[in-house]
Amino acid sequence: MTPKVTFGWRVPDFPEYGADSLTFRQQIFQFMDLLQDSGWDTVWVGDHFLPWAAELDQKMDTIEAWTTITYLMARYPAMRYGTIVLSQSYRSPAALAKMAAIAQWLSGGRFILGIGAGWKENEHRAFGYPYPSTRDRLDQLEEAVQIIRKMWSEENPSFQGKHYHIDNAFCYPRPDPLPPLLVGGTGPQRTLKVVAKYADWCNLNNLSLDASRASLDILRQHCQAVGRDYDEIVKTYACDSFSIGATQAEVEHILNTSYFTRGNVLISGSPDEVVAKLKPFIDLGVTHFMLRFADFPQMDGAELFIKEVLPRFK
Repeated sequence: MTPKVTFGWRVPDFPEYGADSLTFRQQIFQFMDLLQDSGWDTVWVGDHFLPWAAELDQKMDTIEAWTTITYLMARYPAMRYGTIVLSQSYRSPAALAKMAAIAQWLSGGRFILGIGAGWKENEHRAFGYPYPSTRDRLDQLEEAVQIIRKMWSEENPSFQGKHYHIDNAFCYPRPDPLPPLLVGGTGPQRTLKVVAKYADWCNLNNLSLDASRASLDILRQHCQAVGRDYDEIVKTYACDSFSIGATQAEVEHILNTSYFTRGNVLISGSPDEVVAKLKPFIDLGVTHFMLRFADFPQMDGAELFIKEVLPRFK
């Protein structure tokens, strides 16, 4: 049986082409209006306070994950919402578990909690957060996801770790159902082991097909080592430079003008070409794609995808 394949939109963190803040806000709403009526599945928001690209003006308008998701979730109730991904160091794990529980409760079960170790050093330091070593941040991530799981499942959990602890905490109302927990990152030794032990979803972020295959092979090995069923983990793929056009000229124009196509362009082309490029990832086991449309704020690409590609996966 062919698995069900669904799609999400990655909301841009900052405007392109010099749009002011009100224009940027309206561009997001226009995109959301289109997706709301299309049968679209998810919407994803990143967790940055400054533009994630270091070469950009750090004063550029940048959305914040929790406030953005909370507003969009209420305004556009037909879709599910996720974070791609929260930096574990920006919020205490217990408070984060409580926030996610309330988001799940208020939305009627439409929240997906994505979390990672955090990586943007200047952002941490600008906002007064410590920026420890990679090893320590990965240790913190593993402790954080354990605390989150305990907060959602135990009556009054306690946990004592090297970096984080809770003491007879409470998390009511309980999230029902539990939000899927996505752990971002594909580090072979540590991150994928955390995925194998604790995550419901994993994410392949802008990886080539070969790199995606290698990462999933490593994840399978970690699952075997910890006694986890590899097949119960939902495999997702994020493409930050997704480009689709009716003609080759349209695709080339997007590739030549959008900020988000600077670097590797892994999925682009006509509707038929896009379907052909998605299929090998689906054959690997990917069942959910998060797409950042490179022609944003134009909606031509999204409209074409909804019309010509989305029906082929229904």
